[in-house]
Amino acid sequence: MLLAGILLKMRPYGLVRINMKLLPPAHLMFSPWLMVVGTIQIIYAASTSLGQRNLKNRIDYSSVSHISFIIIDIGSITDLGLNGAILQIISHGFISATRFFLAVTSYDRIRLVYLDQMGGISIPKIFTMFTILSMASLALSGMSGFVAELIIFLRIITSPKYFLISKNLIIFVMTIRMILTPIYLLSMSRKMFYRYKLINAKTFFFILDHESYFFQSIFFYP
Repeated sequence: MLLAGILLKMRPYGLVRINMKLLPPAHLMFSPWLMVVGTIQIIYAASTSLGQRNLKNRIDYSSVSHISFIIIDIGSITDLGLNGAILQIISHGFISATRFFLAVTSYDRIRLVYLDQMGGISIPKIFTMFTILSMASLALSGMSGFVAELIIFLRIITSPKYFLISKNLIIFVMTIRMILTPIYLLSMSRKMFYRYKLINAKTFFFILDHESYFFQSIFFYP
């Protein structure tokens, strides 16, 4: 939670507070390289997230892919683009930290961390929150992630600093990332909640309810 909610957000915050405020000529000079690094990082992190079997690793790499949007937006050098970057920092900070909290909570309940071993998790509160946060993370309309990414797209398109070819290339890469994001997020939800496995039970534990302890068994692969 500290990594995704705070530490990953210190990098774009440092670019805004130090580079843009204290060293504006240097930021203006190196902003094209920020765009290049952010564009490469979008595809690399999203593609790497698809191959992660560990639940926490997949959430971590997806968070890195979202940070790339912020870096590109900071490199666009527009006032509205800066507002979109700050909105994305705040929005994704809450979303990613809560997703890590749900991942740890799921591990405390089922003692499994690999997606291949999960399936049919029947914990309604975790399912509901995880689904809502996944939709917010992939920028579903009406959620904070959609507003922030829409502002980022508009600012890149209207930025006067870059040529049309480079702006089209960046938009194309960001569109690929928007296709990959639902794939790894929805496949993660499918492996956790929608896949049913019938096996022998080996793990029994107590779950703390609001009023009392109740005995519950959960069936998974060892």
